[in-house]
Amino acid sequence: MKLVVGLGNPGSAYERTRHNVGFRVVDKLAAKLGWKWTERRSRAVLASGTLGSEKVVLVKPLTFMNLSGEAVGELVRWYKVQPDDVLIVYDELDLPVGKIRLRSKGSAAGHNGLDDIIAHLHTNAFPRLRIGIGHPTHSRMSGKDHVLGIPPLDERVLLETAEARAVEAVEMWISQGITATMNAVNADPEEEQKAAEKRARQKERQEQARLRREALQKEQAEEAEQAEGPLS
Repeated sequence: MKLVVGLGNPGSAYERTRHNVGFRVVDKLAAKLGWKWTERRSRAVLASGTLGSEKVVLVKPLTFMNLSGEAVGELVRWYKVQPDDVLIVYDELDLPVGKIRLRSKGSAAGHNGLDDIIAHLHTNAFPRLRIGIGHPTHSRMSGKDHVLGIPPLDERVLLETAEARAVEAVEMWISQGITATMNAVNADPEEEQKAAEKRARQKERQEQARLRREALQKEQAEEAEQAEGPLS
């Protein structure tokens, strides 16, 4: 069994904010699977079903972001699941807008909702899917105002694309596990291209060095043959 928890704040005033990206991901996954948000338990609204052979419960805590751990802790105890079967989806200031990253464990890195979950689960060894919202572009804007703000159109386009990728990542995590999903999600096409170009340059240098060695060996062999002189 898996719990997939999207973090956010309840209420229409927060729906479109950067901080509610976790809510939007699980909403999109529920819509894709045809699951309805019909159940309430442990101060959270739930949508559930089966994906493959796995029972899955999607969760939106209603405690507000900073108290997310209260709902998550109660649900983990109710369903008797292990921390590594709980995936937390949330916004990340330290990632560029639209980037997503999956980790199997780690610190809260200043995210209050995640920090509260760690406190209530008494461990940080649970997977988390982070969606980048970037830092404020205006130096006078506080982090709080940034995360609770509604992004402009260009950012919304990037976030919607990231949310769609996050939905796919959640499905992959459920069906294929953390390692395969991390390898797929965390791969950066630009970095992969740079790495491929670097490998190509290294291979070219190695080939040039090989050709120089062969040319030198041939030259040395010819010089040695000439030094011996003609056979009598």
